[in-house]
Amino acid sequence: MQYSEKVMDHFMNPRNVGEIENADGVGMVGNAKCGDIMKMYLKIEDDVIVDCKFKTFGCGAAIATSSMATELIKGKTIEEALALTNSAVVEALEGLPAVKVHCSVLAEEAVKSALADYYKKIGRPIDFEIESDEHEDEE
Repeated sequence: MQYSEKVMDHFMNPRNVGEIENADGVGMVGNAKCGDIMKMYLKIEDDVIVDCKFKTFGCGAAIATSSMATELIKGKTIEEALALTNSAVVEALEGLPAVKVHCSVLAEEAVKSALADYYKKIGRPIDFEIESDEHEDEE
């Protein structure tokens, strides 16, 4: 399996690893089939993600996609973060092997799950969808 240099860099030197105490939003997603579990922590001020951290239990691609997802949403508005797609994560990593694309889906879901948690905490209706754990509809 061939990984891009960017994937290897984010796997070997992941960005934003850890937890945020008293995070404004925390999301956890997992896929029982592959055993990857991602937990995403968000610090939000005035609808902007001022900080985000992650903890991922999984393969190198799961760690790399989590790392890249945090890089892509840090400093962005909630709207921009909600627009993050797994394809954007794959593109930013300069590609992923087809069997690892589900990791980028998990990264997208972790972001949305953390934002849903934030919405619940502030009493805002959740007006976006979070995929389920099943990834039968992979591209």
